[in-house]
Amino acid sequence: MNWFIRFLTSSIGKKLIMSLTGLFLILFLVVHLGGNLQLLNADEGKSFNLYAKMMTTNPIIKITSYGLYFFILLHAIQGLVIWAKNKSATGAKYAVKKKSPGVSWASSNMALLGMLILVFLGIHMGDFWFAMKFQSWPDAEAGRQLLEYTMDDGTVVEAKNLYGKVNLSFQQPWVVIVYLISMLALAFHLWHGFASAFQTLGLNHKKYTPFIQTLGKIYSVVIPLLFAMIPIMYFLGMRFPEWLEFHFI
Repeated sequence: MNWFIRFLTSSIGKKLIMSLTGLFLILFLVVHLGGNLQLLNADEGKSFNLYAKMMTTNPIIKITSYGLYFFILLHAIQGLVIWAKNKSATGAKYAVKKKSPGVSWASSNMALLGMLILVFLGIHMGDFWFAMKFQSWPDAEAGRQLLEYTMDDGTVVEAKNLYGKVNLSFQQPWVVIVYLISMLALAFHLWHGFASAFQTLGLNHKKYTPFIQTLGKIYSVVIPLLFAMIPIMYFLGMRFPEWLEFHFI
């Protein structure tokens, strides 16, 4: 067991953890996006509220969510540890040296981008999850309101109106601006981090690496762009037409 702990706390072990947790979070973003896109369905929040109920009541998903919180914190902490160690090794006298050829701005500022994303997650969790569960703010009350939905088989299901909370939040310009800035930071973070995770795991091959790099660039643009589209459309009062509605469950 001691050798395993020493490995995880070594430079290689820390980078391995960063890569594995990063890939897990990359997969999570796709699932989270699928759920959030239901906010744009023109069904007054039915599909999104039912999705939110499933995510908060299914025991398997609840356990997975705790693992998600742990991996987010672990990814952030490991990133800061690696950044601090690299900065210490570099030394202050090299702080203004020229950037090495071929090094992108994103790769040089991963720690900064990660911190911006972490701050956004704190605001995001506080505005939606914490406010709805523990606060008595007027907009939080909208999220705690219970609504009844009749399913296709005739059964009636109660679900909290989290859609109402989101609707109120995305009508505030500052919330939309913070969201857009955070998605821009996420795009830059993924631009370097996606391919870097595979490289750290040793999954390099002259045949597959170009494909991974291209996929990473497409992912780093499309996923944050779709996330950013949600508050923009909300703020402008736009919704998906019926033929384009997305249903996660």
